[in-house]
Amino acid sequence: MRQAPKILAIIPARKGSKGLPGKNVRELLGKPLIGWTIEQAKACRHITEIFVSTDCPEIARTAESFGVSVPALRPAALAKDDSSSADLVEFILEGYKKRSVFFDYIMLLEPTSPLRDENDLDQAVALLFREPGKDGVVSLGEIALEHPRIVKRVDSAGKLLPFCESPDPVKRRQDLDKAYFPYGVVYLIKESVFRDRRVFYTENMAHYFIQRWQNFEVDDLCDFICIEAVLRARKTGAL
Repeated sequence: MRQAPKILAIIPARKGSKGLPGKNVRELLGKPLIGWTIEQAKACRHITEIFVSTDCPEIARTAESFGVSVPALRPAALAKDDSSSADLVEFILEGYKKRSVFFDYIMLLEPTSPLRDENDLDQAVALLFREPGKDGVVSLGEIALEHPRIVKRVDSAGKLLPFCESPDPVKRRQDLDKAYFPYGVVYLIKESVFRDRRVFYTENMAHYFIQRWQNFEVDDLCDFICIEAVLRARKTGAL
């Protein structure tokens, strides 16, 4: 009998946040922000193991209260503002390698993207299984208002200019080609591809399209308030 592919879900959660200090343990409808992502990962039947990476004892205790062990804190060198997620994931994989533990896929779950539908993670995995020639799956949300063709920039002389130059003037937003942002609902990549390229999505990805209400990530208090409102509306059936 063929063995099921092994998937490692990594939830990165630093204590440092300039936009919203302490956001990963901030209460969101009565639950710490990171708790939403942990519960969603635990509900995914395809995930083999969940790894919470943090440099914060409080976040570690919170993760453990949700049933995920955090045996060691993240090294300070990997918890700086400019530390890369690729370096962190490589460090985690090397730790497993030393114990002769290997995975087929890496799933990166940003705790700042708690707006996941109950079947999103399983459906993303199923999508990749249906398209084995793809390097992975990336969640994409259609940009609603801030389309690249509409976005402006102000130059050194104070002139208002298009951010993206185009010979064709924008007439109606509805006529523009669809543009997407890779929101952090799910990044799923083959372990071999990550090892080779150290990225979480390539040009050869299966696309998991999320809904409009999921197009939010917690970066500051405004985002947090919007996400809380969305969750409340979903809970009451208003959305």
